[in-house]
Amino acid sequence: MRMLINSPQTVVADALRGLAAAHPDLDVDPEARVVVRKGAREGGRVGLVSGGGSGHEPLHAGFVGPGMLSAACPGEVFTSPVPDQVVRAAKAVDSGRGVLFVVKNYTGDVLNFDMAAELAEEDGIRVERVLVDDDVAVTDSLYTAGRRGTGATLFVEKIAGAAAEEGAPLEQVAAVAQRVNEASRSFGVALSACTTPAKGSPTFDLPDGELELGIGIHGEPGRERRPMMSAREIAEFAVGAVLDDLADVAPADGPVLALVNGMGATPLLELYGFHAEVARVLADRGVPVARTLVGNYVTSLDMAGCSVTLCRADEELLRLWDAPVQTPALRWGR
Repeated sequence: MRMLINSPQTVVADALRGLAAAHPDLDVDPEARVVVRKGAREGGRVGLVSGGGSGHEPLHAGFVGPGMLSAACPGEVFTSPVPDQVVRAAKAVDSGRGVLFVVKNYTGDVLNFDMAAELAEEDGIRVERVLVDDDVAVTDSLYTAGRRGTGATLFVEKIAGAAAEEGAPLEQVAAVAQRVNEASRSFGVALSACTTPAKGSPTFDLPDGELELGIGIHGEPGRERRPMMSAREIAEFAVGAVLDDLADVAPADGPVLALVNGMGATPLLELYGFHAEVARVLADRGVPVARTLVGNYVTSLDMAGCSVTLCRADEELLRLWDAPVQTPALRWGR
């Protein structure tokens, strides 16, 4: 096993210590496993809390800061944060206007965030929850009942964060987050499996010359395995699957936000080449692209591959997307 770590047991705590050293504008507690925006309670804003297993960086801790998340709760690698972490984060960011939990649809995350919501409400914190379930590849999986939450998590956290930054009330922030999720779809492709620090070997077997279509972000295999395809062929398959599922989402002729996301081990040279094919397919299908993001944002450790996420965006969603943001992994307009 060749990894830039001290030990599998300390990998998350070590990463959080590094995050704290690199970003002094965040309050990072490596022991409690909570990352909080400094001044999170100031200004009377609604708090946004998200989290999940580590290994998907920069999701979620890399999206903590003005215009996005108020706090993030990193669990162990591919393991949900525990309820106590989430409650600690909610208390750290609640200004009296309530807290929105952004939860990816994985069984452990759903159960633990639901329990945390009950505990927080017992302490007098109003909580709303939005479940992200954008993956069109499979209906149920090893980790979920229903669709998995993947790349749309970034769209939800950015747009809901902008609404909170503007001073919107909790119900409105939750409603816009839900609207983003309902307007978003994703599809992922793996060229290699990922390797967890604890296991030290690939999470599934993918022979040379083959790829996996429809993978999740925890190293789950996808909907089918095929011989290696070109970037053009992969883009046609992935974008086609996403657009087919978006067909009934209004406005049908409206523009989209597009995320071409690397799974962790795919270089930008390949991602931009792949995006050229994604842009071609969208143009051929008559889909206008309002904004595009290319890079590693919702990853799966060292998996080679990519995912495509599209969100049908009206004027309000575009305005909130364009609003200033300042986090370790996403920043513009400030």
